Order: sequence, then C-alpha cells, then structure tokens
Amino acid sequence: MEWFGDNGYWLGRLVFQRGLAAVYVVAFLTAALQFRALIGERGMLPVPRHLRHLPFRAAPGLFQLRYSDRLFAFCAWAGAALSAALVAGAADRLPLAVAMAWWAVLWVLYLSIVNVGQTWYGFGWESLLLETGFLAVFLGNDRTAPPVLVLFLLRWVLFRVEFGAGLIKLRGDRCWRDLTCLYYHHETQPMPGPLSWFFHHLPRPLHRVEVGANHFCQLVVPLALFAPQPVASVAAGLIVCTQLWLVLSGNFAWLNWLTIVLALSAVDASLVAAPPALPAAPPWYAVVVIAVTALVVVRSWYPARNLLSRGQRMNTTYDPLHLVNSYGAFGTVSRVRREVVVEGTDERVLHPGTVWREYGFKGKPTDPRRMPRQFAPYHLRLDWMMWFAALSPAYARSWFGPFVERLLEGDRDTLRLLGVNPFPGAPPVHVRARIWRYRYTTRRERRATGAWWHRDEVWEFLPPTRLR
Repeated sequence: MEWFGDNGYWLGRLVFQRGLAAVYVVAFLTAALQFRALIGERGMLPVPRHLRHLPFRAAPGLFQLRYSDRLFAFCAWAGAALSAALVAGAADRLPLAVAMAWWAVLWVLYLSIVNVGQTWYGFGWESLLLETGFLAVFLGNDRTAPPVLVLFLLRWVLFRVEFGAGLIKLRGDRCWRDLTCLYYHHETQPMPGPLSWFFHHLPRPLHRVEVGANHFCQLVVPLALFAPQPVASVAAGLIVCTQLWLVLSGNFAWLNWLTIVLALSAVDASLVAAPPALPAAPPWYAVVVIAVTALVVVRSWYPARNLLSRGQRMNTTYDPLHLVNSYGAFGTVSRVRREVVVEGTDERVLHPGTVWREYGFKGKPTDPRRMPRQFAPYHLRLDWMMWFAALSPAYARSWFGPFVERLLEGDRDTLRLLGVNPFPGAPPVHVRARIWRYRYTTRRERRATGAWWHRDEVWEFLPPTRLR
C-alpha cells in the first residue's frame, strides 16, 4: 500500500460508487414523483412559504435563489439521470476533476432538496445519503488509486450508523436489554414488508437470538472495521448479512441498502485477486483529500461526543450541509400498533347510518386482507408520516389539516400518493379520521379469514370535516 492510495480497494470503490449512484437514482425519483403534493407551490407544506423567512445560511441550496415547481422537477429528474449515468460507469471514462465535479453536482442537488423538504425529509437516511455523497466526491475514479483517507472516513460513517444504533438501543427501551423487543417490532415497525408477518410468528427463543445477534453486530463488529485486513473485510461482510436480514423483514427506504454499500467499501479485493495497476494520485488531488479529511475529523467532534453522552440523540445533523451526523434507530419499540384510518362520504347531511368509504394507502396497513408490499428502497413519505401521526397527533400538526383539505378538493397530486381513492368521480363532502389498533392475525385466523391483520377501533383522530 502506498502512503495515499491502495489499489487493493479498487473493487470496493467500484461497487460502492455504483451502489451509491443507484441509491441516488431512487432518492431523486422519490423526490420527483412526490414533491408536488408534499412541498410544491400548492403542496401541504409549500416551499415558498417555508423559505419566506429562512436565511440562506440556515438551509443553503439552489432553491434559496429561486423556487418553482418546474425548477424542482428539473433538478430531481436531472439528478436521477446523472445518477443513472454513474451507475453505468460514466465517471470512470472522464478526467478525475470532471468526475469529482459530477459527484459534487449530485450532492448539491440533493442537499437543495433536503434543505427545503421540512418534515417530509426529516429522516436519518437523508443525512446519511448527503454525508456519504459528500465523501464520494473525493473517492476518485479509475484515473487514480482509491485514497485510503477517504476509505477510512467511509468506515467512520458506517461505524457511527451501526454503533450509534446499538448504543441507542441499550440506553433506550428495556426490551432491548432483556432481549424481547422482537416480540413486538415486526408487527409495530413503520411499514411492514411481505415477510414481516412470517418474521413475527417465528418462535420467541429465536427472537431473543435475533436481538442478541443484533447487539453483537452493532456494538462489537463495527470496532473491527478499523482492524487490519482481512478482519475489516469479515466485519463488513457480517454487517452486510445483518442488513439483508433487515431488508427481508421490513421497509426502511434506502437505509439498509446504503449501509450495505458503505460496508462493501471496506472490502479488500486483493485478498482474492490481484488488483490492477492504477496511477498515483496527482498532487492537487492529494492536497484536496487531506484538507477534506482534516475538515471531517474536526467536525466529527460533535457526533463522537454524542455517542459518549448519556443523552444520546438519534438522527441529528450538526450543520446545514449535513457533513457529519449522528444516527440511530428504534431506541424505543411500540408494543401496540395503531393506524390512522382516513374515510370520506359524499352524503351532505350526516346521520347514524352514513356510509363512510376508506382511503387506501400504498404501503401502510389499511385493508386487513391486503398482504404488505415491498417498496424499499423507494420511500413512501406520506405513509411513513401517517405512522408517526398514529403515535402522536403532534407529528401531524403541520400537515394533516392541509392533507384532508386536498382530499376534499380531490387534488390529483395528493391522490397519486394513495393506493385507493374511493371517490373516483367527485371528491367527498366530508372526511374523517379514526385510530384503529392493528395486530397480526394468528396462523389459525389467517387460514380461516385470509386476513393478515385484525383491527379494532380505538378513538377518533379527526371529526367529520368539510370545506367551508
């Protein structure tokens, strides 16, 4: 290994860059297909209103200079196209500086989107994509050997993702410490997948083994990422296996896939094959990488302090550029699943016999007989926020009223976010929302009814509402 670059990581870099570009494709497509209803000019939380009193330094990005739905759509679709070209290997055919600029454009485009996304973009994997995307700018291409400094910064990101998630569990819910959290998690997670029902019905002793294995993979294995090879590669392989288990058991947008991509960057391909000869780094590139490394090391003080704090915070960014962040997931696990069920009626006068028809969502449980679908890595933002709304109305205070208003108006962009519109001809006159408790059916109930869920009404979330 040279002091700056290591050809043994050429394959890890290639897989990492192609995988990261694929995640970018999904992220930009998610933005392009959903933004009009969520944050567009006529959306539930319009960007122009959000930016009215927001200084540039608090949320830097292109849309601080000018916003329109047409410009947002152009940025999102352009980002998807540029990312797809990187998946095809376009960056390796370009001069090093041009390839770096290409990755930088993607980062700026997605940063601009996240910084105006408000509550719809408040998920940890947004910051994770930005932090990883920023480091990818300086990873180079086939014109130079993979820079060791950037590779170790990527491991530092992966370490914080895994170790932070492990610590927040031990410090959080008691069920992580007594190994019982998976008695509930597969049923109460934000968006179950097609196999989640089966995971939930695994024997309870196996659930305890799952939790113990999770603690090992998040609290012990990440330490080995900084060990010499082949130990680091083995640690990365274990992380990939645990992330694939999570992919099978639920829908967590691109969090698991991005974590897998980060882990693969730590694999040393020289252990199994002779690496190709790559040119040494040009002096200007070495200077840039060293400067960026120094910047990230200094900024890492904040997440490092957070890891050691008893008041550890999950999914926190420490600057508007999302350069270095804190991560974590499921510090607490719900024991009961509640869902907000939204219904409408076309009857102008309400009475005890009023017929209410239910809106169906694409991902979150609605119809008890519908098998949960696989959507990840695609991110259904409205479905996720509905899960939070069921936990507490406070999570929905800013957007649920505008959402209901758009249902009453029959807004096409909003209806496109839903799976079932029970009023295809004309919008309803009244809309209401109720909280239902959902639980998985037992094996016997599943055979008898064909349903995946059993549900009982709990209380009213929103009384019948109509347009003035």
